[in-house]
Amino acid sequence: MPTLRRASGSLFGMAFGDALAAPCEFLSVDEILARYPPAGREQPEGEPARVTDDTQMALAVGEALMQTPVPYTPEQLERRLRQTFVAWLHDPENNRAPGHTCLTACHKLECGLPWQQATVISSKGCGANMRVAPVGLLPGGRRGIGESTRAAIAQFQAALTHGHPTALAASDLTARTIAELVAGCAPGDLPARLRGYALEQRGIYHADWLGDLWQRSEMPSPEDYIARGWDECLAVLDRLEAALRSPDREADPCLATGAGWVAEEAFATGLLCFLLFPDDPLAALRRAAVTSGDSDSIACLTGAFAGAAHGFAAWPKEWIKRIEYAGRLAMLGSLWDYN
Repeated sequence: MPTLRRASGSLFGMAFGDALAAPCEFLSVDEILARYPPAGREQPEGEPARVTDDTQMALAVGEALMQTPVPYTPEQLERRLRQTFVAWLHDPENNRAPGHTCLTACHKLECGLPWQQATVISSKGCGANMRVAPVGLLPGGRRGIGESTRAAIAQFQAALTHGHPTALAASDLTARTIAELVAGCAPGDLPARLRGYALEQRGIYHADWLGDLWQRSEMPSPEDYIARGWDECLAVLDRLEAALRSPDREADPCLATGAGWVAEEAFATGLLCFLLFPDDPLAALRRAAVTSGDSDSIACLTGAFAGAAHGFAAWPKEWIKRIEYAGRLAMLGSLWDYN
C-alpha cells in the first residue's frame, strides 16, 4: 500500500510556504493585497522559486541528523550541527536577509567556542524553530527515537544559537506538533494534546543535552529556567485556543497569536493558519502569506504542519518541480517517509 509520504509533504510544504511568503515579509496586510491583488500571492514564483534562510537552516539541521550515527549523542550531533551551521554561514546563497542571532552564534561556533558560550542567551527569535521540522519527522517508537530524545534534540538544535528558554520550548512544541500530525492526529485534537504535552514538559530540563546552559540565565535552577519557556508557550496556546473558538478566516492571524518574530508566536500563528483551513493546505499557505508579521516564517511552519497532515500529494506538481533545493528536500524526505 502506498504511503502518504508525510515527511516529504512536510519538508516541501515548509519550503513552499517560505517561498510563497518571502516577498510579503515586513509588509502590512493592505500593502500585500495592493501588491498582489486581489487576495495575495497564489503560488511561489521564479525558476527556481527561491526560499529564505528558514529553509536553508532546516536543511542544515536535517543533513546533520542524516550524517550523525544513531543512537544520537549530544557530542556527535553537536559536531555535525556545528559543521552544517558554519557551512551555511559561508554559503554564497546565504544572502536572504538571515537573522542576526544565527549569524552571531554561527560566527562564534566557527571560532571553536563551546556552544553554550556561542549561543545568544537572550534570544528567542523564530530562527530557533523555523529549522526544527526535520526533528519532528524522525521515526519514533521501535524503529526510531523515543519521545524524550526527540524533545531533547529539538531543544538542543535551538540552543546552539538561541539560548532563551522559550526558544527551546517553542522548538520542542513545534517538533511535537509535526510528530503528532505524522502519526495521524486529527488537527482538531492538536491544541488540547499540545497543552497536555507542555504541562508535562514544564519541569523537565534535559541536562544530558543542555549541560549548564541554564547557568547563563538569571534563573535560580534549571527547572525554573525551562519552566519560563514553557509558561510562555502555554500563554500563546491560550491565545490560539481563543482564536479557534471564534475562527475568523478573513482577519489577519497575527492579531490573534502574534506577529511571529519570536519563537512561540511563530509557532502559534503558523499553527493557527493551518487549523483555520485544516482540509485545504493551499488555502492555509495563502492565508499565512497574507499576514502583517514575519510572513515567510509563519507560512514556513504552516506548510510544514499541512504537509505532515496531508502528505506529499497535497502540493501541486509544478511547485515541486520549481522549488529551490528540491533535490535536497527530496533526499531528506525519502529517509523518513515511513507512513
